[in-house]
Order: sequence, then structure tokens, then C-alpha cells
Amino acid sequence: MTSQPVIVVLGSTAVGKTQLSLEIAQKLDAEIINADSMQLYRGMDIGTAKIPLNERAGIVHHMLDVLDVTESANVSDYQSQTRALIADIHARGKRVVMVGGTGLFIKAVLEDMNFPPSDPIIRGRLETEEMQLGTPAMFAKLSALAPHAAQFLEPNNTRRVLRALEVIEITGQPPITTLDSLPQIVPSVRVGLTRDREENYERINRRVQLMLEHGLIAEVQSLILKGLRQGVTAQKALGYAQVLEMIDGEFEQDELSERIMIATRRYSRRQESWFRRDNRISWMNANDVSVDQVLALPEGT
Repeated sequence: MTSQPVIVVLGSTAVGKTQLSLEIAQKLDAEIINADSMQLYRGMDIGTAKIPLNERAGIVHHMLDVLDVTESANVSDYQSQTRALIADIHARGKRVVMVGGTGLFIKAVLEDMNFPPSDPIIRGRLETEEMQLGTPAMFAKLSALAPHAAQFLEPNNTRRVLRALEVIEITGQPPITTLDSLPQIVPSVRVGLTRDREENYERINRRVQLMLEHGLIAEVQSLILKGLRQGVTAQKALGYAQVLEMIDGEFEQDELSERIMIATRRYSRRQESWFRRDNRISWMNANDVSVDQVLALPEGT
């Protein structure tokens, strides 16, 4: 698409990706593409730590607020839309910075990753089965059919579990669920940010407290009116799922912050595990990384 590689800033939640992406984009006069699947949703701002418009330093951001909460965040759609965006940005003579923590979305854009078509009849039947039996039962079914693929999925990620079962039924083969290297389609420089785990946990805890102080519960309540409970993907998002459980009376409000913190720390560990399998990533400590260090990195192979 271009000889200029996409700069990808990735890592676990709360590690500091947003600030570095802004600094790189300012240095390169680049545009930023979001690679956080939950930031695709309109109205999901506080709970996803979406950067406010007034903090974007005048830098154009793409792939934010492109879905309603009733829609599913589809990696195939994200791949095609984001590749088209990259081509358009490069055609205008500008650079691209991609930032986020959704590893599969990043991989899908950069590498030769293909997706089997969806079958609405099979999908509908699987969704009905999930509503009757629950996601754990569907994950158990997937584990029996494709244990290698299942081990890289989150057991409570309804969307991905059902998609994996759908792919198996359509193709007879398990889906790609790991970061095993595929040929690179979009040239990239991938920088992964890391921190001491306890330090990052403290950052997660502070972020959760700020989200609640800034109105996360009210945000969820407003999104319920827009169909949040009908959204297979959106209602499972960190923070939003826990607030919904609290509203449903599963626990008291004074337990909410701790439950979100625990779930977020667990997710952070899974992100780290996922990204560590990608040998194209250059890892840097978020406390002392510089833009010049990032720009000096060689393109991934």
C-alpha cells in the first residue's frame, strides 16, 4: 500500500498507549486509527477511556464512534474499513498511527488474515442456543470441538465463542485465534508498551475510580435506553457488564469498583499473554519510552 509503515502502539489496558500515540502523531503529522474494539461504540466513552475531542491535540482520529451499541464489533468489517482508511490516509501523503489493545483487530489489518463468510441461519441458531444454555456451555462445546483454538479465547466472550463455532460448522476447520505469524500485508512498526505489573494494576485501579466518579453508572443507564442489553458485544464490555449486573441486583453498589478492578486486571493479563506471542513487537517500558526510540525501530518482517 505504501513504503511508509504504520506505527502501531499496543499493550494492555491503562499502560499509557494513548499519550504515546499522540506524541508520535504530532511528530509525524500523522492521523490516528483506533484499535480498541469497545471504542468503536457511540456513547461508550467513560468506561472505555475514550480520548475526549478536546484532548486530541487537533489530530484526526478514525474508527471511533462508528457503531451503535446494538451492533456487533466485527473483525472482518474492521479489517476492510481500516485497510481502506490506511490507503486513503497514505494517498493524502500522511502517516498512520494505530493504537489499541485488541490484538485480533490489529493482526487482521496488518497480516494476511482471511475470514470465512457468515451464515445467518447457523448464527441465529447458535445465538438461540447460547441464550438457552449460556456462554460457558457454548465455550465447553467449542473446547470439545477445537481445544487448541478454545485455549486462546476468553470463556465469557460470547461473540468470539459463537463466531468460532460458526466457522467450524461452515468450514469444518477451527478459526485462527492466536498471533501465529502470517505474511504481512500492511508494512508496520509495532511497539508494545509495558510496565511493572503492580504499577499497572495501580493505574487500572485509579482509572476505575475515575470512571465511576465521572459518571460510568449514568452512562450505562443512558445506553440501556439505546439498546445496550440487546447488543451481544457491547454489553459484555469491561465496566459496562459489571454495572449491568449491579443494576440487576446481583451485588451491591459498594462492591462495584472492586469487581471492575478485578475483571480489568484479569483482562490485562490476557492481553499481555496474547501480545507476547507476536515476535514482530518491540517492547519498551512506558515510563521512559521516547518518540525517537519508536521511530528508530525497524519495520516488522
